[in-house]
Amino acid sequence: MNITWLGHAGFRIEIGTQVLLVDPWLTGNPVFPEARRAEAVAGATAILVSHGHGDHSADAIALARELGIKVYGIAEFMGWWARSEGIETVGFNKGGTVTLGDVKVTMVNATHSSSVDGPDGPVYAGTESGYMISGEGKTIYFSGDTDVMADMAVFEALHAPDIGILCAGGHYTMDMRRASYAAKTFFHFSTVIPCHYRTFPALEQNADLMKAELSGVDVIEPEVMTPITL
Repeated sequence: MNITWLGHAGFRIEIGTQVLLVDPWLTGNPVFPEARRAEAVAGATAILVSHGHGDHSADAIALARELGIKVYGIAEFMGWWARSEGIETVGFNKGGTVTLGDVKVTMVNATHSSSVDGPDGPVYAGTESGYMISGEGKTIYFSGDTDVMADMAVFEALHAPDIGILCAGGHYTMDMRRASYAAKTFFHFSTVIPCHYRTFPALEQNADLMKAELSGVDVIEPEVMTPITL
C-alpha cells in the first residue's frame, strides 16, 4: 500500500488493485507542484470526494473527464454533478459501502459544512463525510474535514482502522491537539498521517504536538508527492 500526499487534504492511495484519488485539489494548491500533475493522477481508478468545498472538490470534474473514471461521494452532490456536468458518478450515503475491485469504501459521518461557489453565493452540496477504505487486510480512516465526534467510538467498534489520515490544521477543522485527542480517545491506530495543514499561514505548520501526544503511534508527517509505504 502506498499513500501519497498531494498537499492540503488530497491523497493518492494505491491499495489492492485500486488507485484512489481522495479530495484531489491540484489546480491552485500552493503546495502541489503542478509539473508533477500527470504523475499524481497516473493510473487512477476512482475519485472520492468528502464534501463540496473547493479545496477538496475543485479538480474532481476535470479529472473524471480526463481519466474516464467515476467520482464517488454523497448522493445529492453526485446526482447534481451527473446531471449538470455529464460525468459518471456514484452517489451513496453514510453507512453505505461501495466495492471497488478488491477494496471496500464505507462513507462515515463528519461534522463540518459543505457547499460550492455559485453565482449568488454558496450552493448546498450535500453533507460532509469521511471514509473507511479497506484493502490488503488494513483499513484507513480518512476523516475528511471534521471536528472530534463521539461517533468516532462507533467507527472504531465497527471498522477498527489501522491508519488514520486526520485533518489537523485548525481554524476550519480540528487542530493538532483535538486530532490527537480523537486518535488516542477513540482509536487504536498504528499509524497517523496529519493533513489539512501547512497549506496556508492560518493553519498549523507542523505535527510536533501530535507526535508528543500519540506515544506508541507512528505519526508520519507527509511530504508532497513522496509515497508512504505501509
